[in-house]
Amino acid sequence: MSYRLDSDVFVPYGYLYPKKGYGSKKVSLPHKKKLVAWVISNWNEEHTRVKYYIRLRRHIPIDVYGGQGMELSNNSIVQTVSQYKFYLAFENSQHPDYITEKLWRNAFMSSAVPVVLGPGRANYELFLPPDSFIHIDDFRSPKVLADYLNFLDKNPKLYKKYFMWKKHYNVHVTSFWSEPYCSVCKAIRAAGSQTKTMSDLALWFEA
Repeated sequence: MSYRLDSDVFVPYGYLYPKKGYGSKKVSLPHKKKLVAWVISNWNEEHTRVKYYIRLRRHIPIDVYGGQGMELSNNSIVQTVSQYKFYLAFENSQHPDYITEKLWRNAFMSSAVPVVLGPGRANYELFLPPDSFIHIDDFRSPKVLADYLNFLDKNPKLYKKYFMWKKHYNVHVTSFWSEPYCSVCKAIRAAGSQTKTMSDLALWFEA
């Protein structure tokens, strides 16, 4: 059981699911006066995400919350990030299918456009509409990315296009550990007497 799509029991950190009926005709967003937010608890300057942040902040203001930054409003990530147009959904590791609550809860539930650093764009697009996020790999430098975020800030119609998915989908954030345990129970019952052996779990997981 893992976040890997090819696991026997696939347990993602979150997912989009279709709205019933024809969905919403209008997308409403919280009023936003601030630009870019990042919530981080595990600060390590050797991590790719911290190195990229340090380069990006030279070109655009970024409000940082958590252990190395400001306190969250009412200790709520969603309430805090909802004030911002963009959220840095930077994963602490870059592995296939590793898309955590940083995107599903921190960004999507807060109606902030996720700026993602993790697996490649094609991997994200297995789970998300291609126009629902901004991938750092699409920009040749942090400055070019910063210029694009500033451009969207001044062009509300183009900015709102990143939320068109809201017309058709809702967000589900996985509840750990109740949901995964239920998934395992279903998988075990479905397997019956079937057995399976993995000779090198680490080799598969790190592939």
